Amino acid sequence: MKLVLIGLLLFSVGAQAQATPSNVDAGDYIYISGQGPRAKDGALPATFAAQVRQTLNNVKSVVEAAGLTMDHVVYTTVYLTDISQYEEMNHVYGEFFGKTPPARAVLGVAGLPDPPIEINAVAVRDLSERRAVSPPDYKSGEPFSPGILTHDRLFVSAMPATVPAANQSNDPAAQVDFALDRMKAIVEAAGLDLSHMVFVNPYLTASFPARVMNQHYASRFEFGNTPARATIEVSGLPNGAQIEYTGIAVRDLKQRLAVRPKNMPPSPTASPCVFAGDTLYCSAKSGFIPGANGGVYAGTTPVQLRQTMRNQMDNLEEAGMDFCQVVSTNVYLDNIVDTQAFDEVYVKYFRGTLPARTTVQQIAPTDRAPDKDGHYPDLEQVSLIAIRKDCHHQ
Repeated sequence: MKLVLIGLLLFSVGAQAQATPSNVDAGDYIYISGQGPRAKDGALPATFAAQVRQTLNNVKSVVEAAGLTMDHVVYTTVYLTDISQYEEMNHVYGEFFGKTPPARAVLGVAGLPDPPIEINAVAVRDLSERRAVSPPDYKSGEPFSPGILTHDRLFVSAMPATVPAANQSNDPAAQVDFALDRMKAIVEAAGLDLSHMVFVNPYLTASFPARVMNQHYASRFEFGNTPARATIEVSGLPNGAQIEYTGIAVRDLKQRLAVRPKNMPPSPTASPCVFAGDTLYCSAKSGFIPGANGGVYAGTTPVQLRQTMRNQMDNLEEAGMDFCQVVSTNVYLDNIVDTQAFDEVYVKYFRGTLPARTTVQQIAPTDRAPDKDGHYPDLEQVSLIAIRKDCHHQ
């Protein structure tokens, strides 16, 4: 099996992204880095609709460079710095996909390397088993499929998570259950159940109570065998939603294996990493130092990142893997202006081909002062995907 990894890696803020196309033998999927709205000559189209179109054309160019078409795309994430432009984005987005559009998540964020939009994607090489799945009685004019099933995986969309008017409730617990039920319905439409999930992104607005989300989420999964997870606060979600879930499931439970370093206790909400066959999905990690006196003790992004990468290395080593096998990362920064300082440390952990990458600032920057115990807030988080492959010659 072969995967071609092609992407744009972002090394500057507000400037044209540096294109570094690369090919990596790694599996059946193509991971496409976050693409921005600029043309090859660096020009930024004048209108938002044209910027969306250029971003999607950039995605299309990367897909076609791998010898595929947009029909091979199984999942996209769309980041908008103004969530109120959702409908306008949707109108253009629908032009690029046929009768079976990919699964999708759309997020409002505070900052991007090149506003107002960024899109990343995953494509599958073999179209023979690619098909859409929908819950019973699902009807929508939206240009995404609730789920996309491939030969070995299910990609689950972040469904609009607003509670129907007939059951209107501002109760956070009701909203969590409704959002989880929507994810479960997609998984069951594919003939699976939630135990097949290997990775989940809960997206929630900053005011939403994470404690309530975690309590209800944990009740849906086996303790210590939960999916890997990246819980991401965002500036806004479509249709006024406060929370929603997206993720990936493996079709054959025999191909699913949770990985936990021996120094980490089992968690009711997230496994450090979970295998789906030869693909390892790892939870988002920050510069948190585990242990009895755990906390974030560094006040700058580069120093926090060093601890983050040590935390991820623990996960990779437990899985018998290395950073050279990482094929995709999502980077979440407290402030997008820290991108260059982040990169100076980040690139030191990889040899050979850098992974595909998406970089965003989800919410407004935090107060960086330490608390009374000398703990600093998280200034960065990194989630990753790795694939068992020989990288001896990289």
